[in-house]
Amino acid sequence: MKLSARQGRFLQKVITRWQTEGTIDRQEAEKLSNSFTIQTFDWKKLAKYSFWIAIVCALIAVSSAIADDYIIHFIERIFASSNIALCIALSIFSVGFYYLGMRGRKKRPEKEFSNEALIFVGVLFTAGAVAYFGRACDNGSKHYSILFLIATIIYGGLGLWFPSRMVWVFALLSLGSWFGTETGYISGWGAYYLGMNYPLRFVIFGLAIIGTAFLFKLRPNLAHFYKSTYKMGLLYFFIALWILSIFGNYGDLDKWYNVKQPALFMWGIYFGVAAAIAIVWGIKADDSISRGFGITFLFINLYTRYFEYFWNQTHKAIFFFLLAMSFWLVGTRAERIWNIGKAKNGEPVLATDDVVDDEDD
Repeated sequence: MKLSARQGRFLQKVITRWQTEGTIDRQEAEKLSNSFTIQTFDWKKLAKYSFWIAIVCALIAVSSAIADDYIIHFIERIFASSNIALCIALSIFSVGFYYLGMRGRKKRPEKEFSNEALIFVGVLFTAGAVAYFGRACDNGSKHYSILFLIATIIYGGLGLWFPSRMVWVFALLSLGSWFGTETGYISGWGAYYLGMNYPLRFVIFGLAIIGTAFLFKLRPNLAHFYKSTYKMGLLYFFIALWILSIFGNYGDLDKWYNVKQPALFMWGIYFGVAAAIAIVWGIKADDSISRGFGITFLFINLYTRYFEYFWNQTHKAIFFFLLAMSFWLVGTRAERIWNIGKAKNGEPVLATDDVVDDEDD
């Protein structure tokens, strides 16, 4: 069994602890230690990043080609400027890449990154097909949200059918785009919908996605998509809260310019409380996703408030000293709680943070 350096270190610590405590003897410890090897170089990550870089370079190449007038005119001549023809062509390409990706999964399952890369190219062609379908059916109503809804249905169905967490993430992105454009269309592209501006709407949308993720966790056939849905829900929720903490529930920049900072202070408080709740929940439930999002956005909140309120008034050394002291207090409190779990012999319990979850979301 091949393990990464961090996984190998953690497993070796566990074996050593078991031998020290007498759970296993020396021969058994040696047998367990010899049952795995540590990879000195993470070729899996290199393969993953190489495929992503290849896709990004391909996108740049396509974008450069589109920017070339000669190539555009050539494509238009081929398809006689028909949006439907382009839609059909892109759909055929997308189906082809989906087929290649799925066939690769069955025949060469070990090549997971190349297979996912093929599916990703299919996703891009699908987006193009939906866009040209919209252009072909455009009647001037500006009801663009229908296109995002179509993309959501396509990606969602494909993501569940394959199954593919990557395609499912695109379904959630399309769903968010549909939600934003649909509420904008219903409100006549005004600033508010049911008294809420766009960020406040997406706070509710993010909570709905988070709730859906926990429902997925309870369903064995959907548990595969729990982490992806959960992360996307938290991302929607916290980014929306961050924007709210800056702009408040205002949809007009002129009104926002005339608002004093104290009027927006409570939104920053709500943002900080939400981040703190995420951290506490993450610690109590051993939820690394919630804990990571909470810590990240707590820092974002603190730095945002600093630039809003204290950048011009407070000496930088004083501000960062107070910030350091506050996190020192948090750290000492956390250390005290962690030490409660020490073994009777005074040695600390092994931290499971050394274990790396290599599952790709």
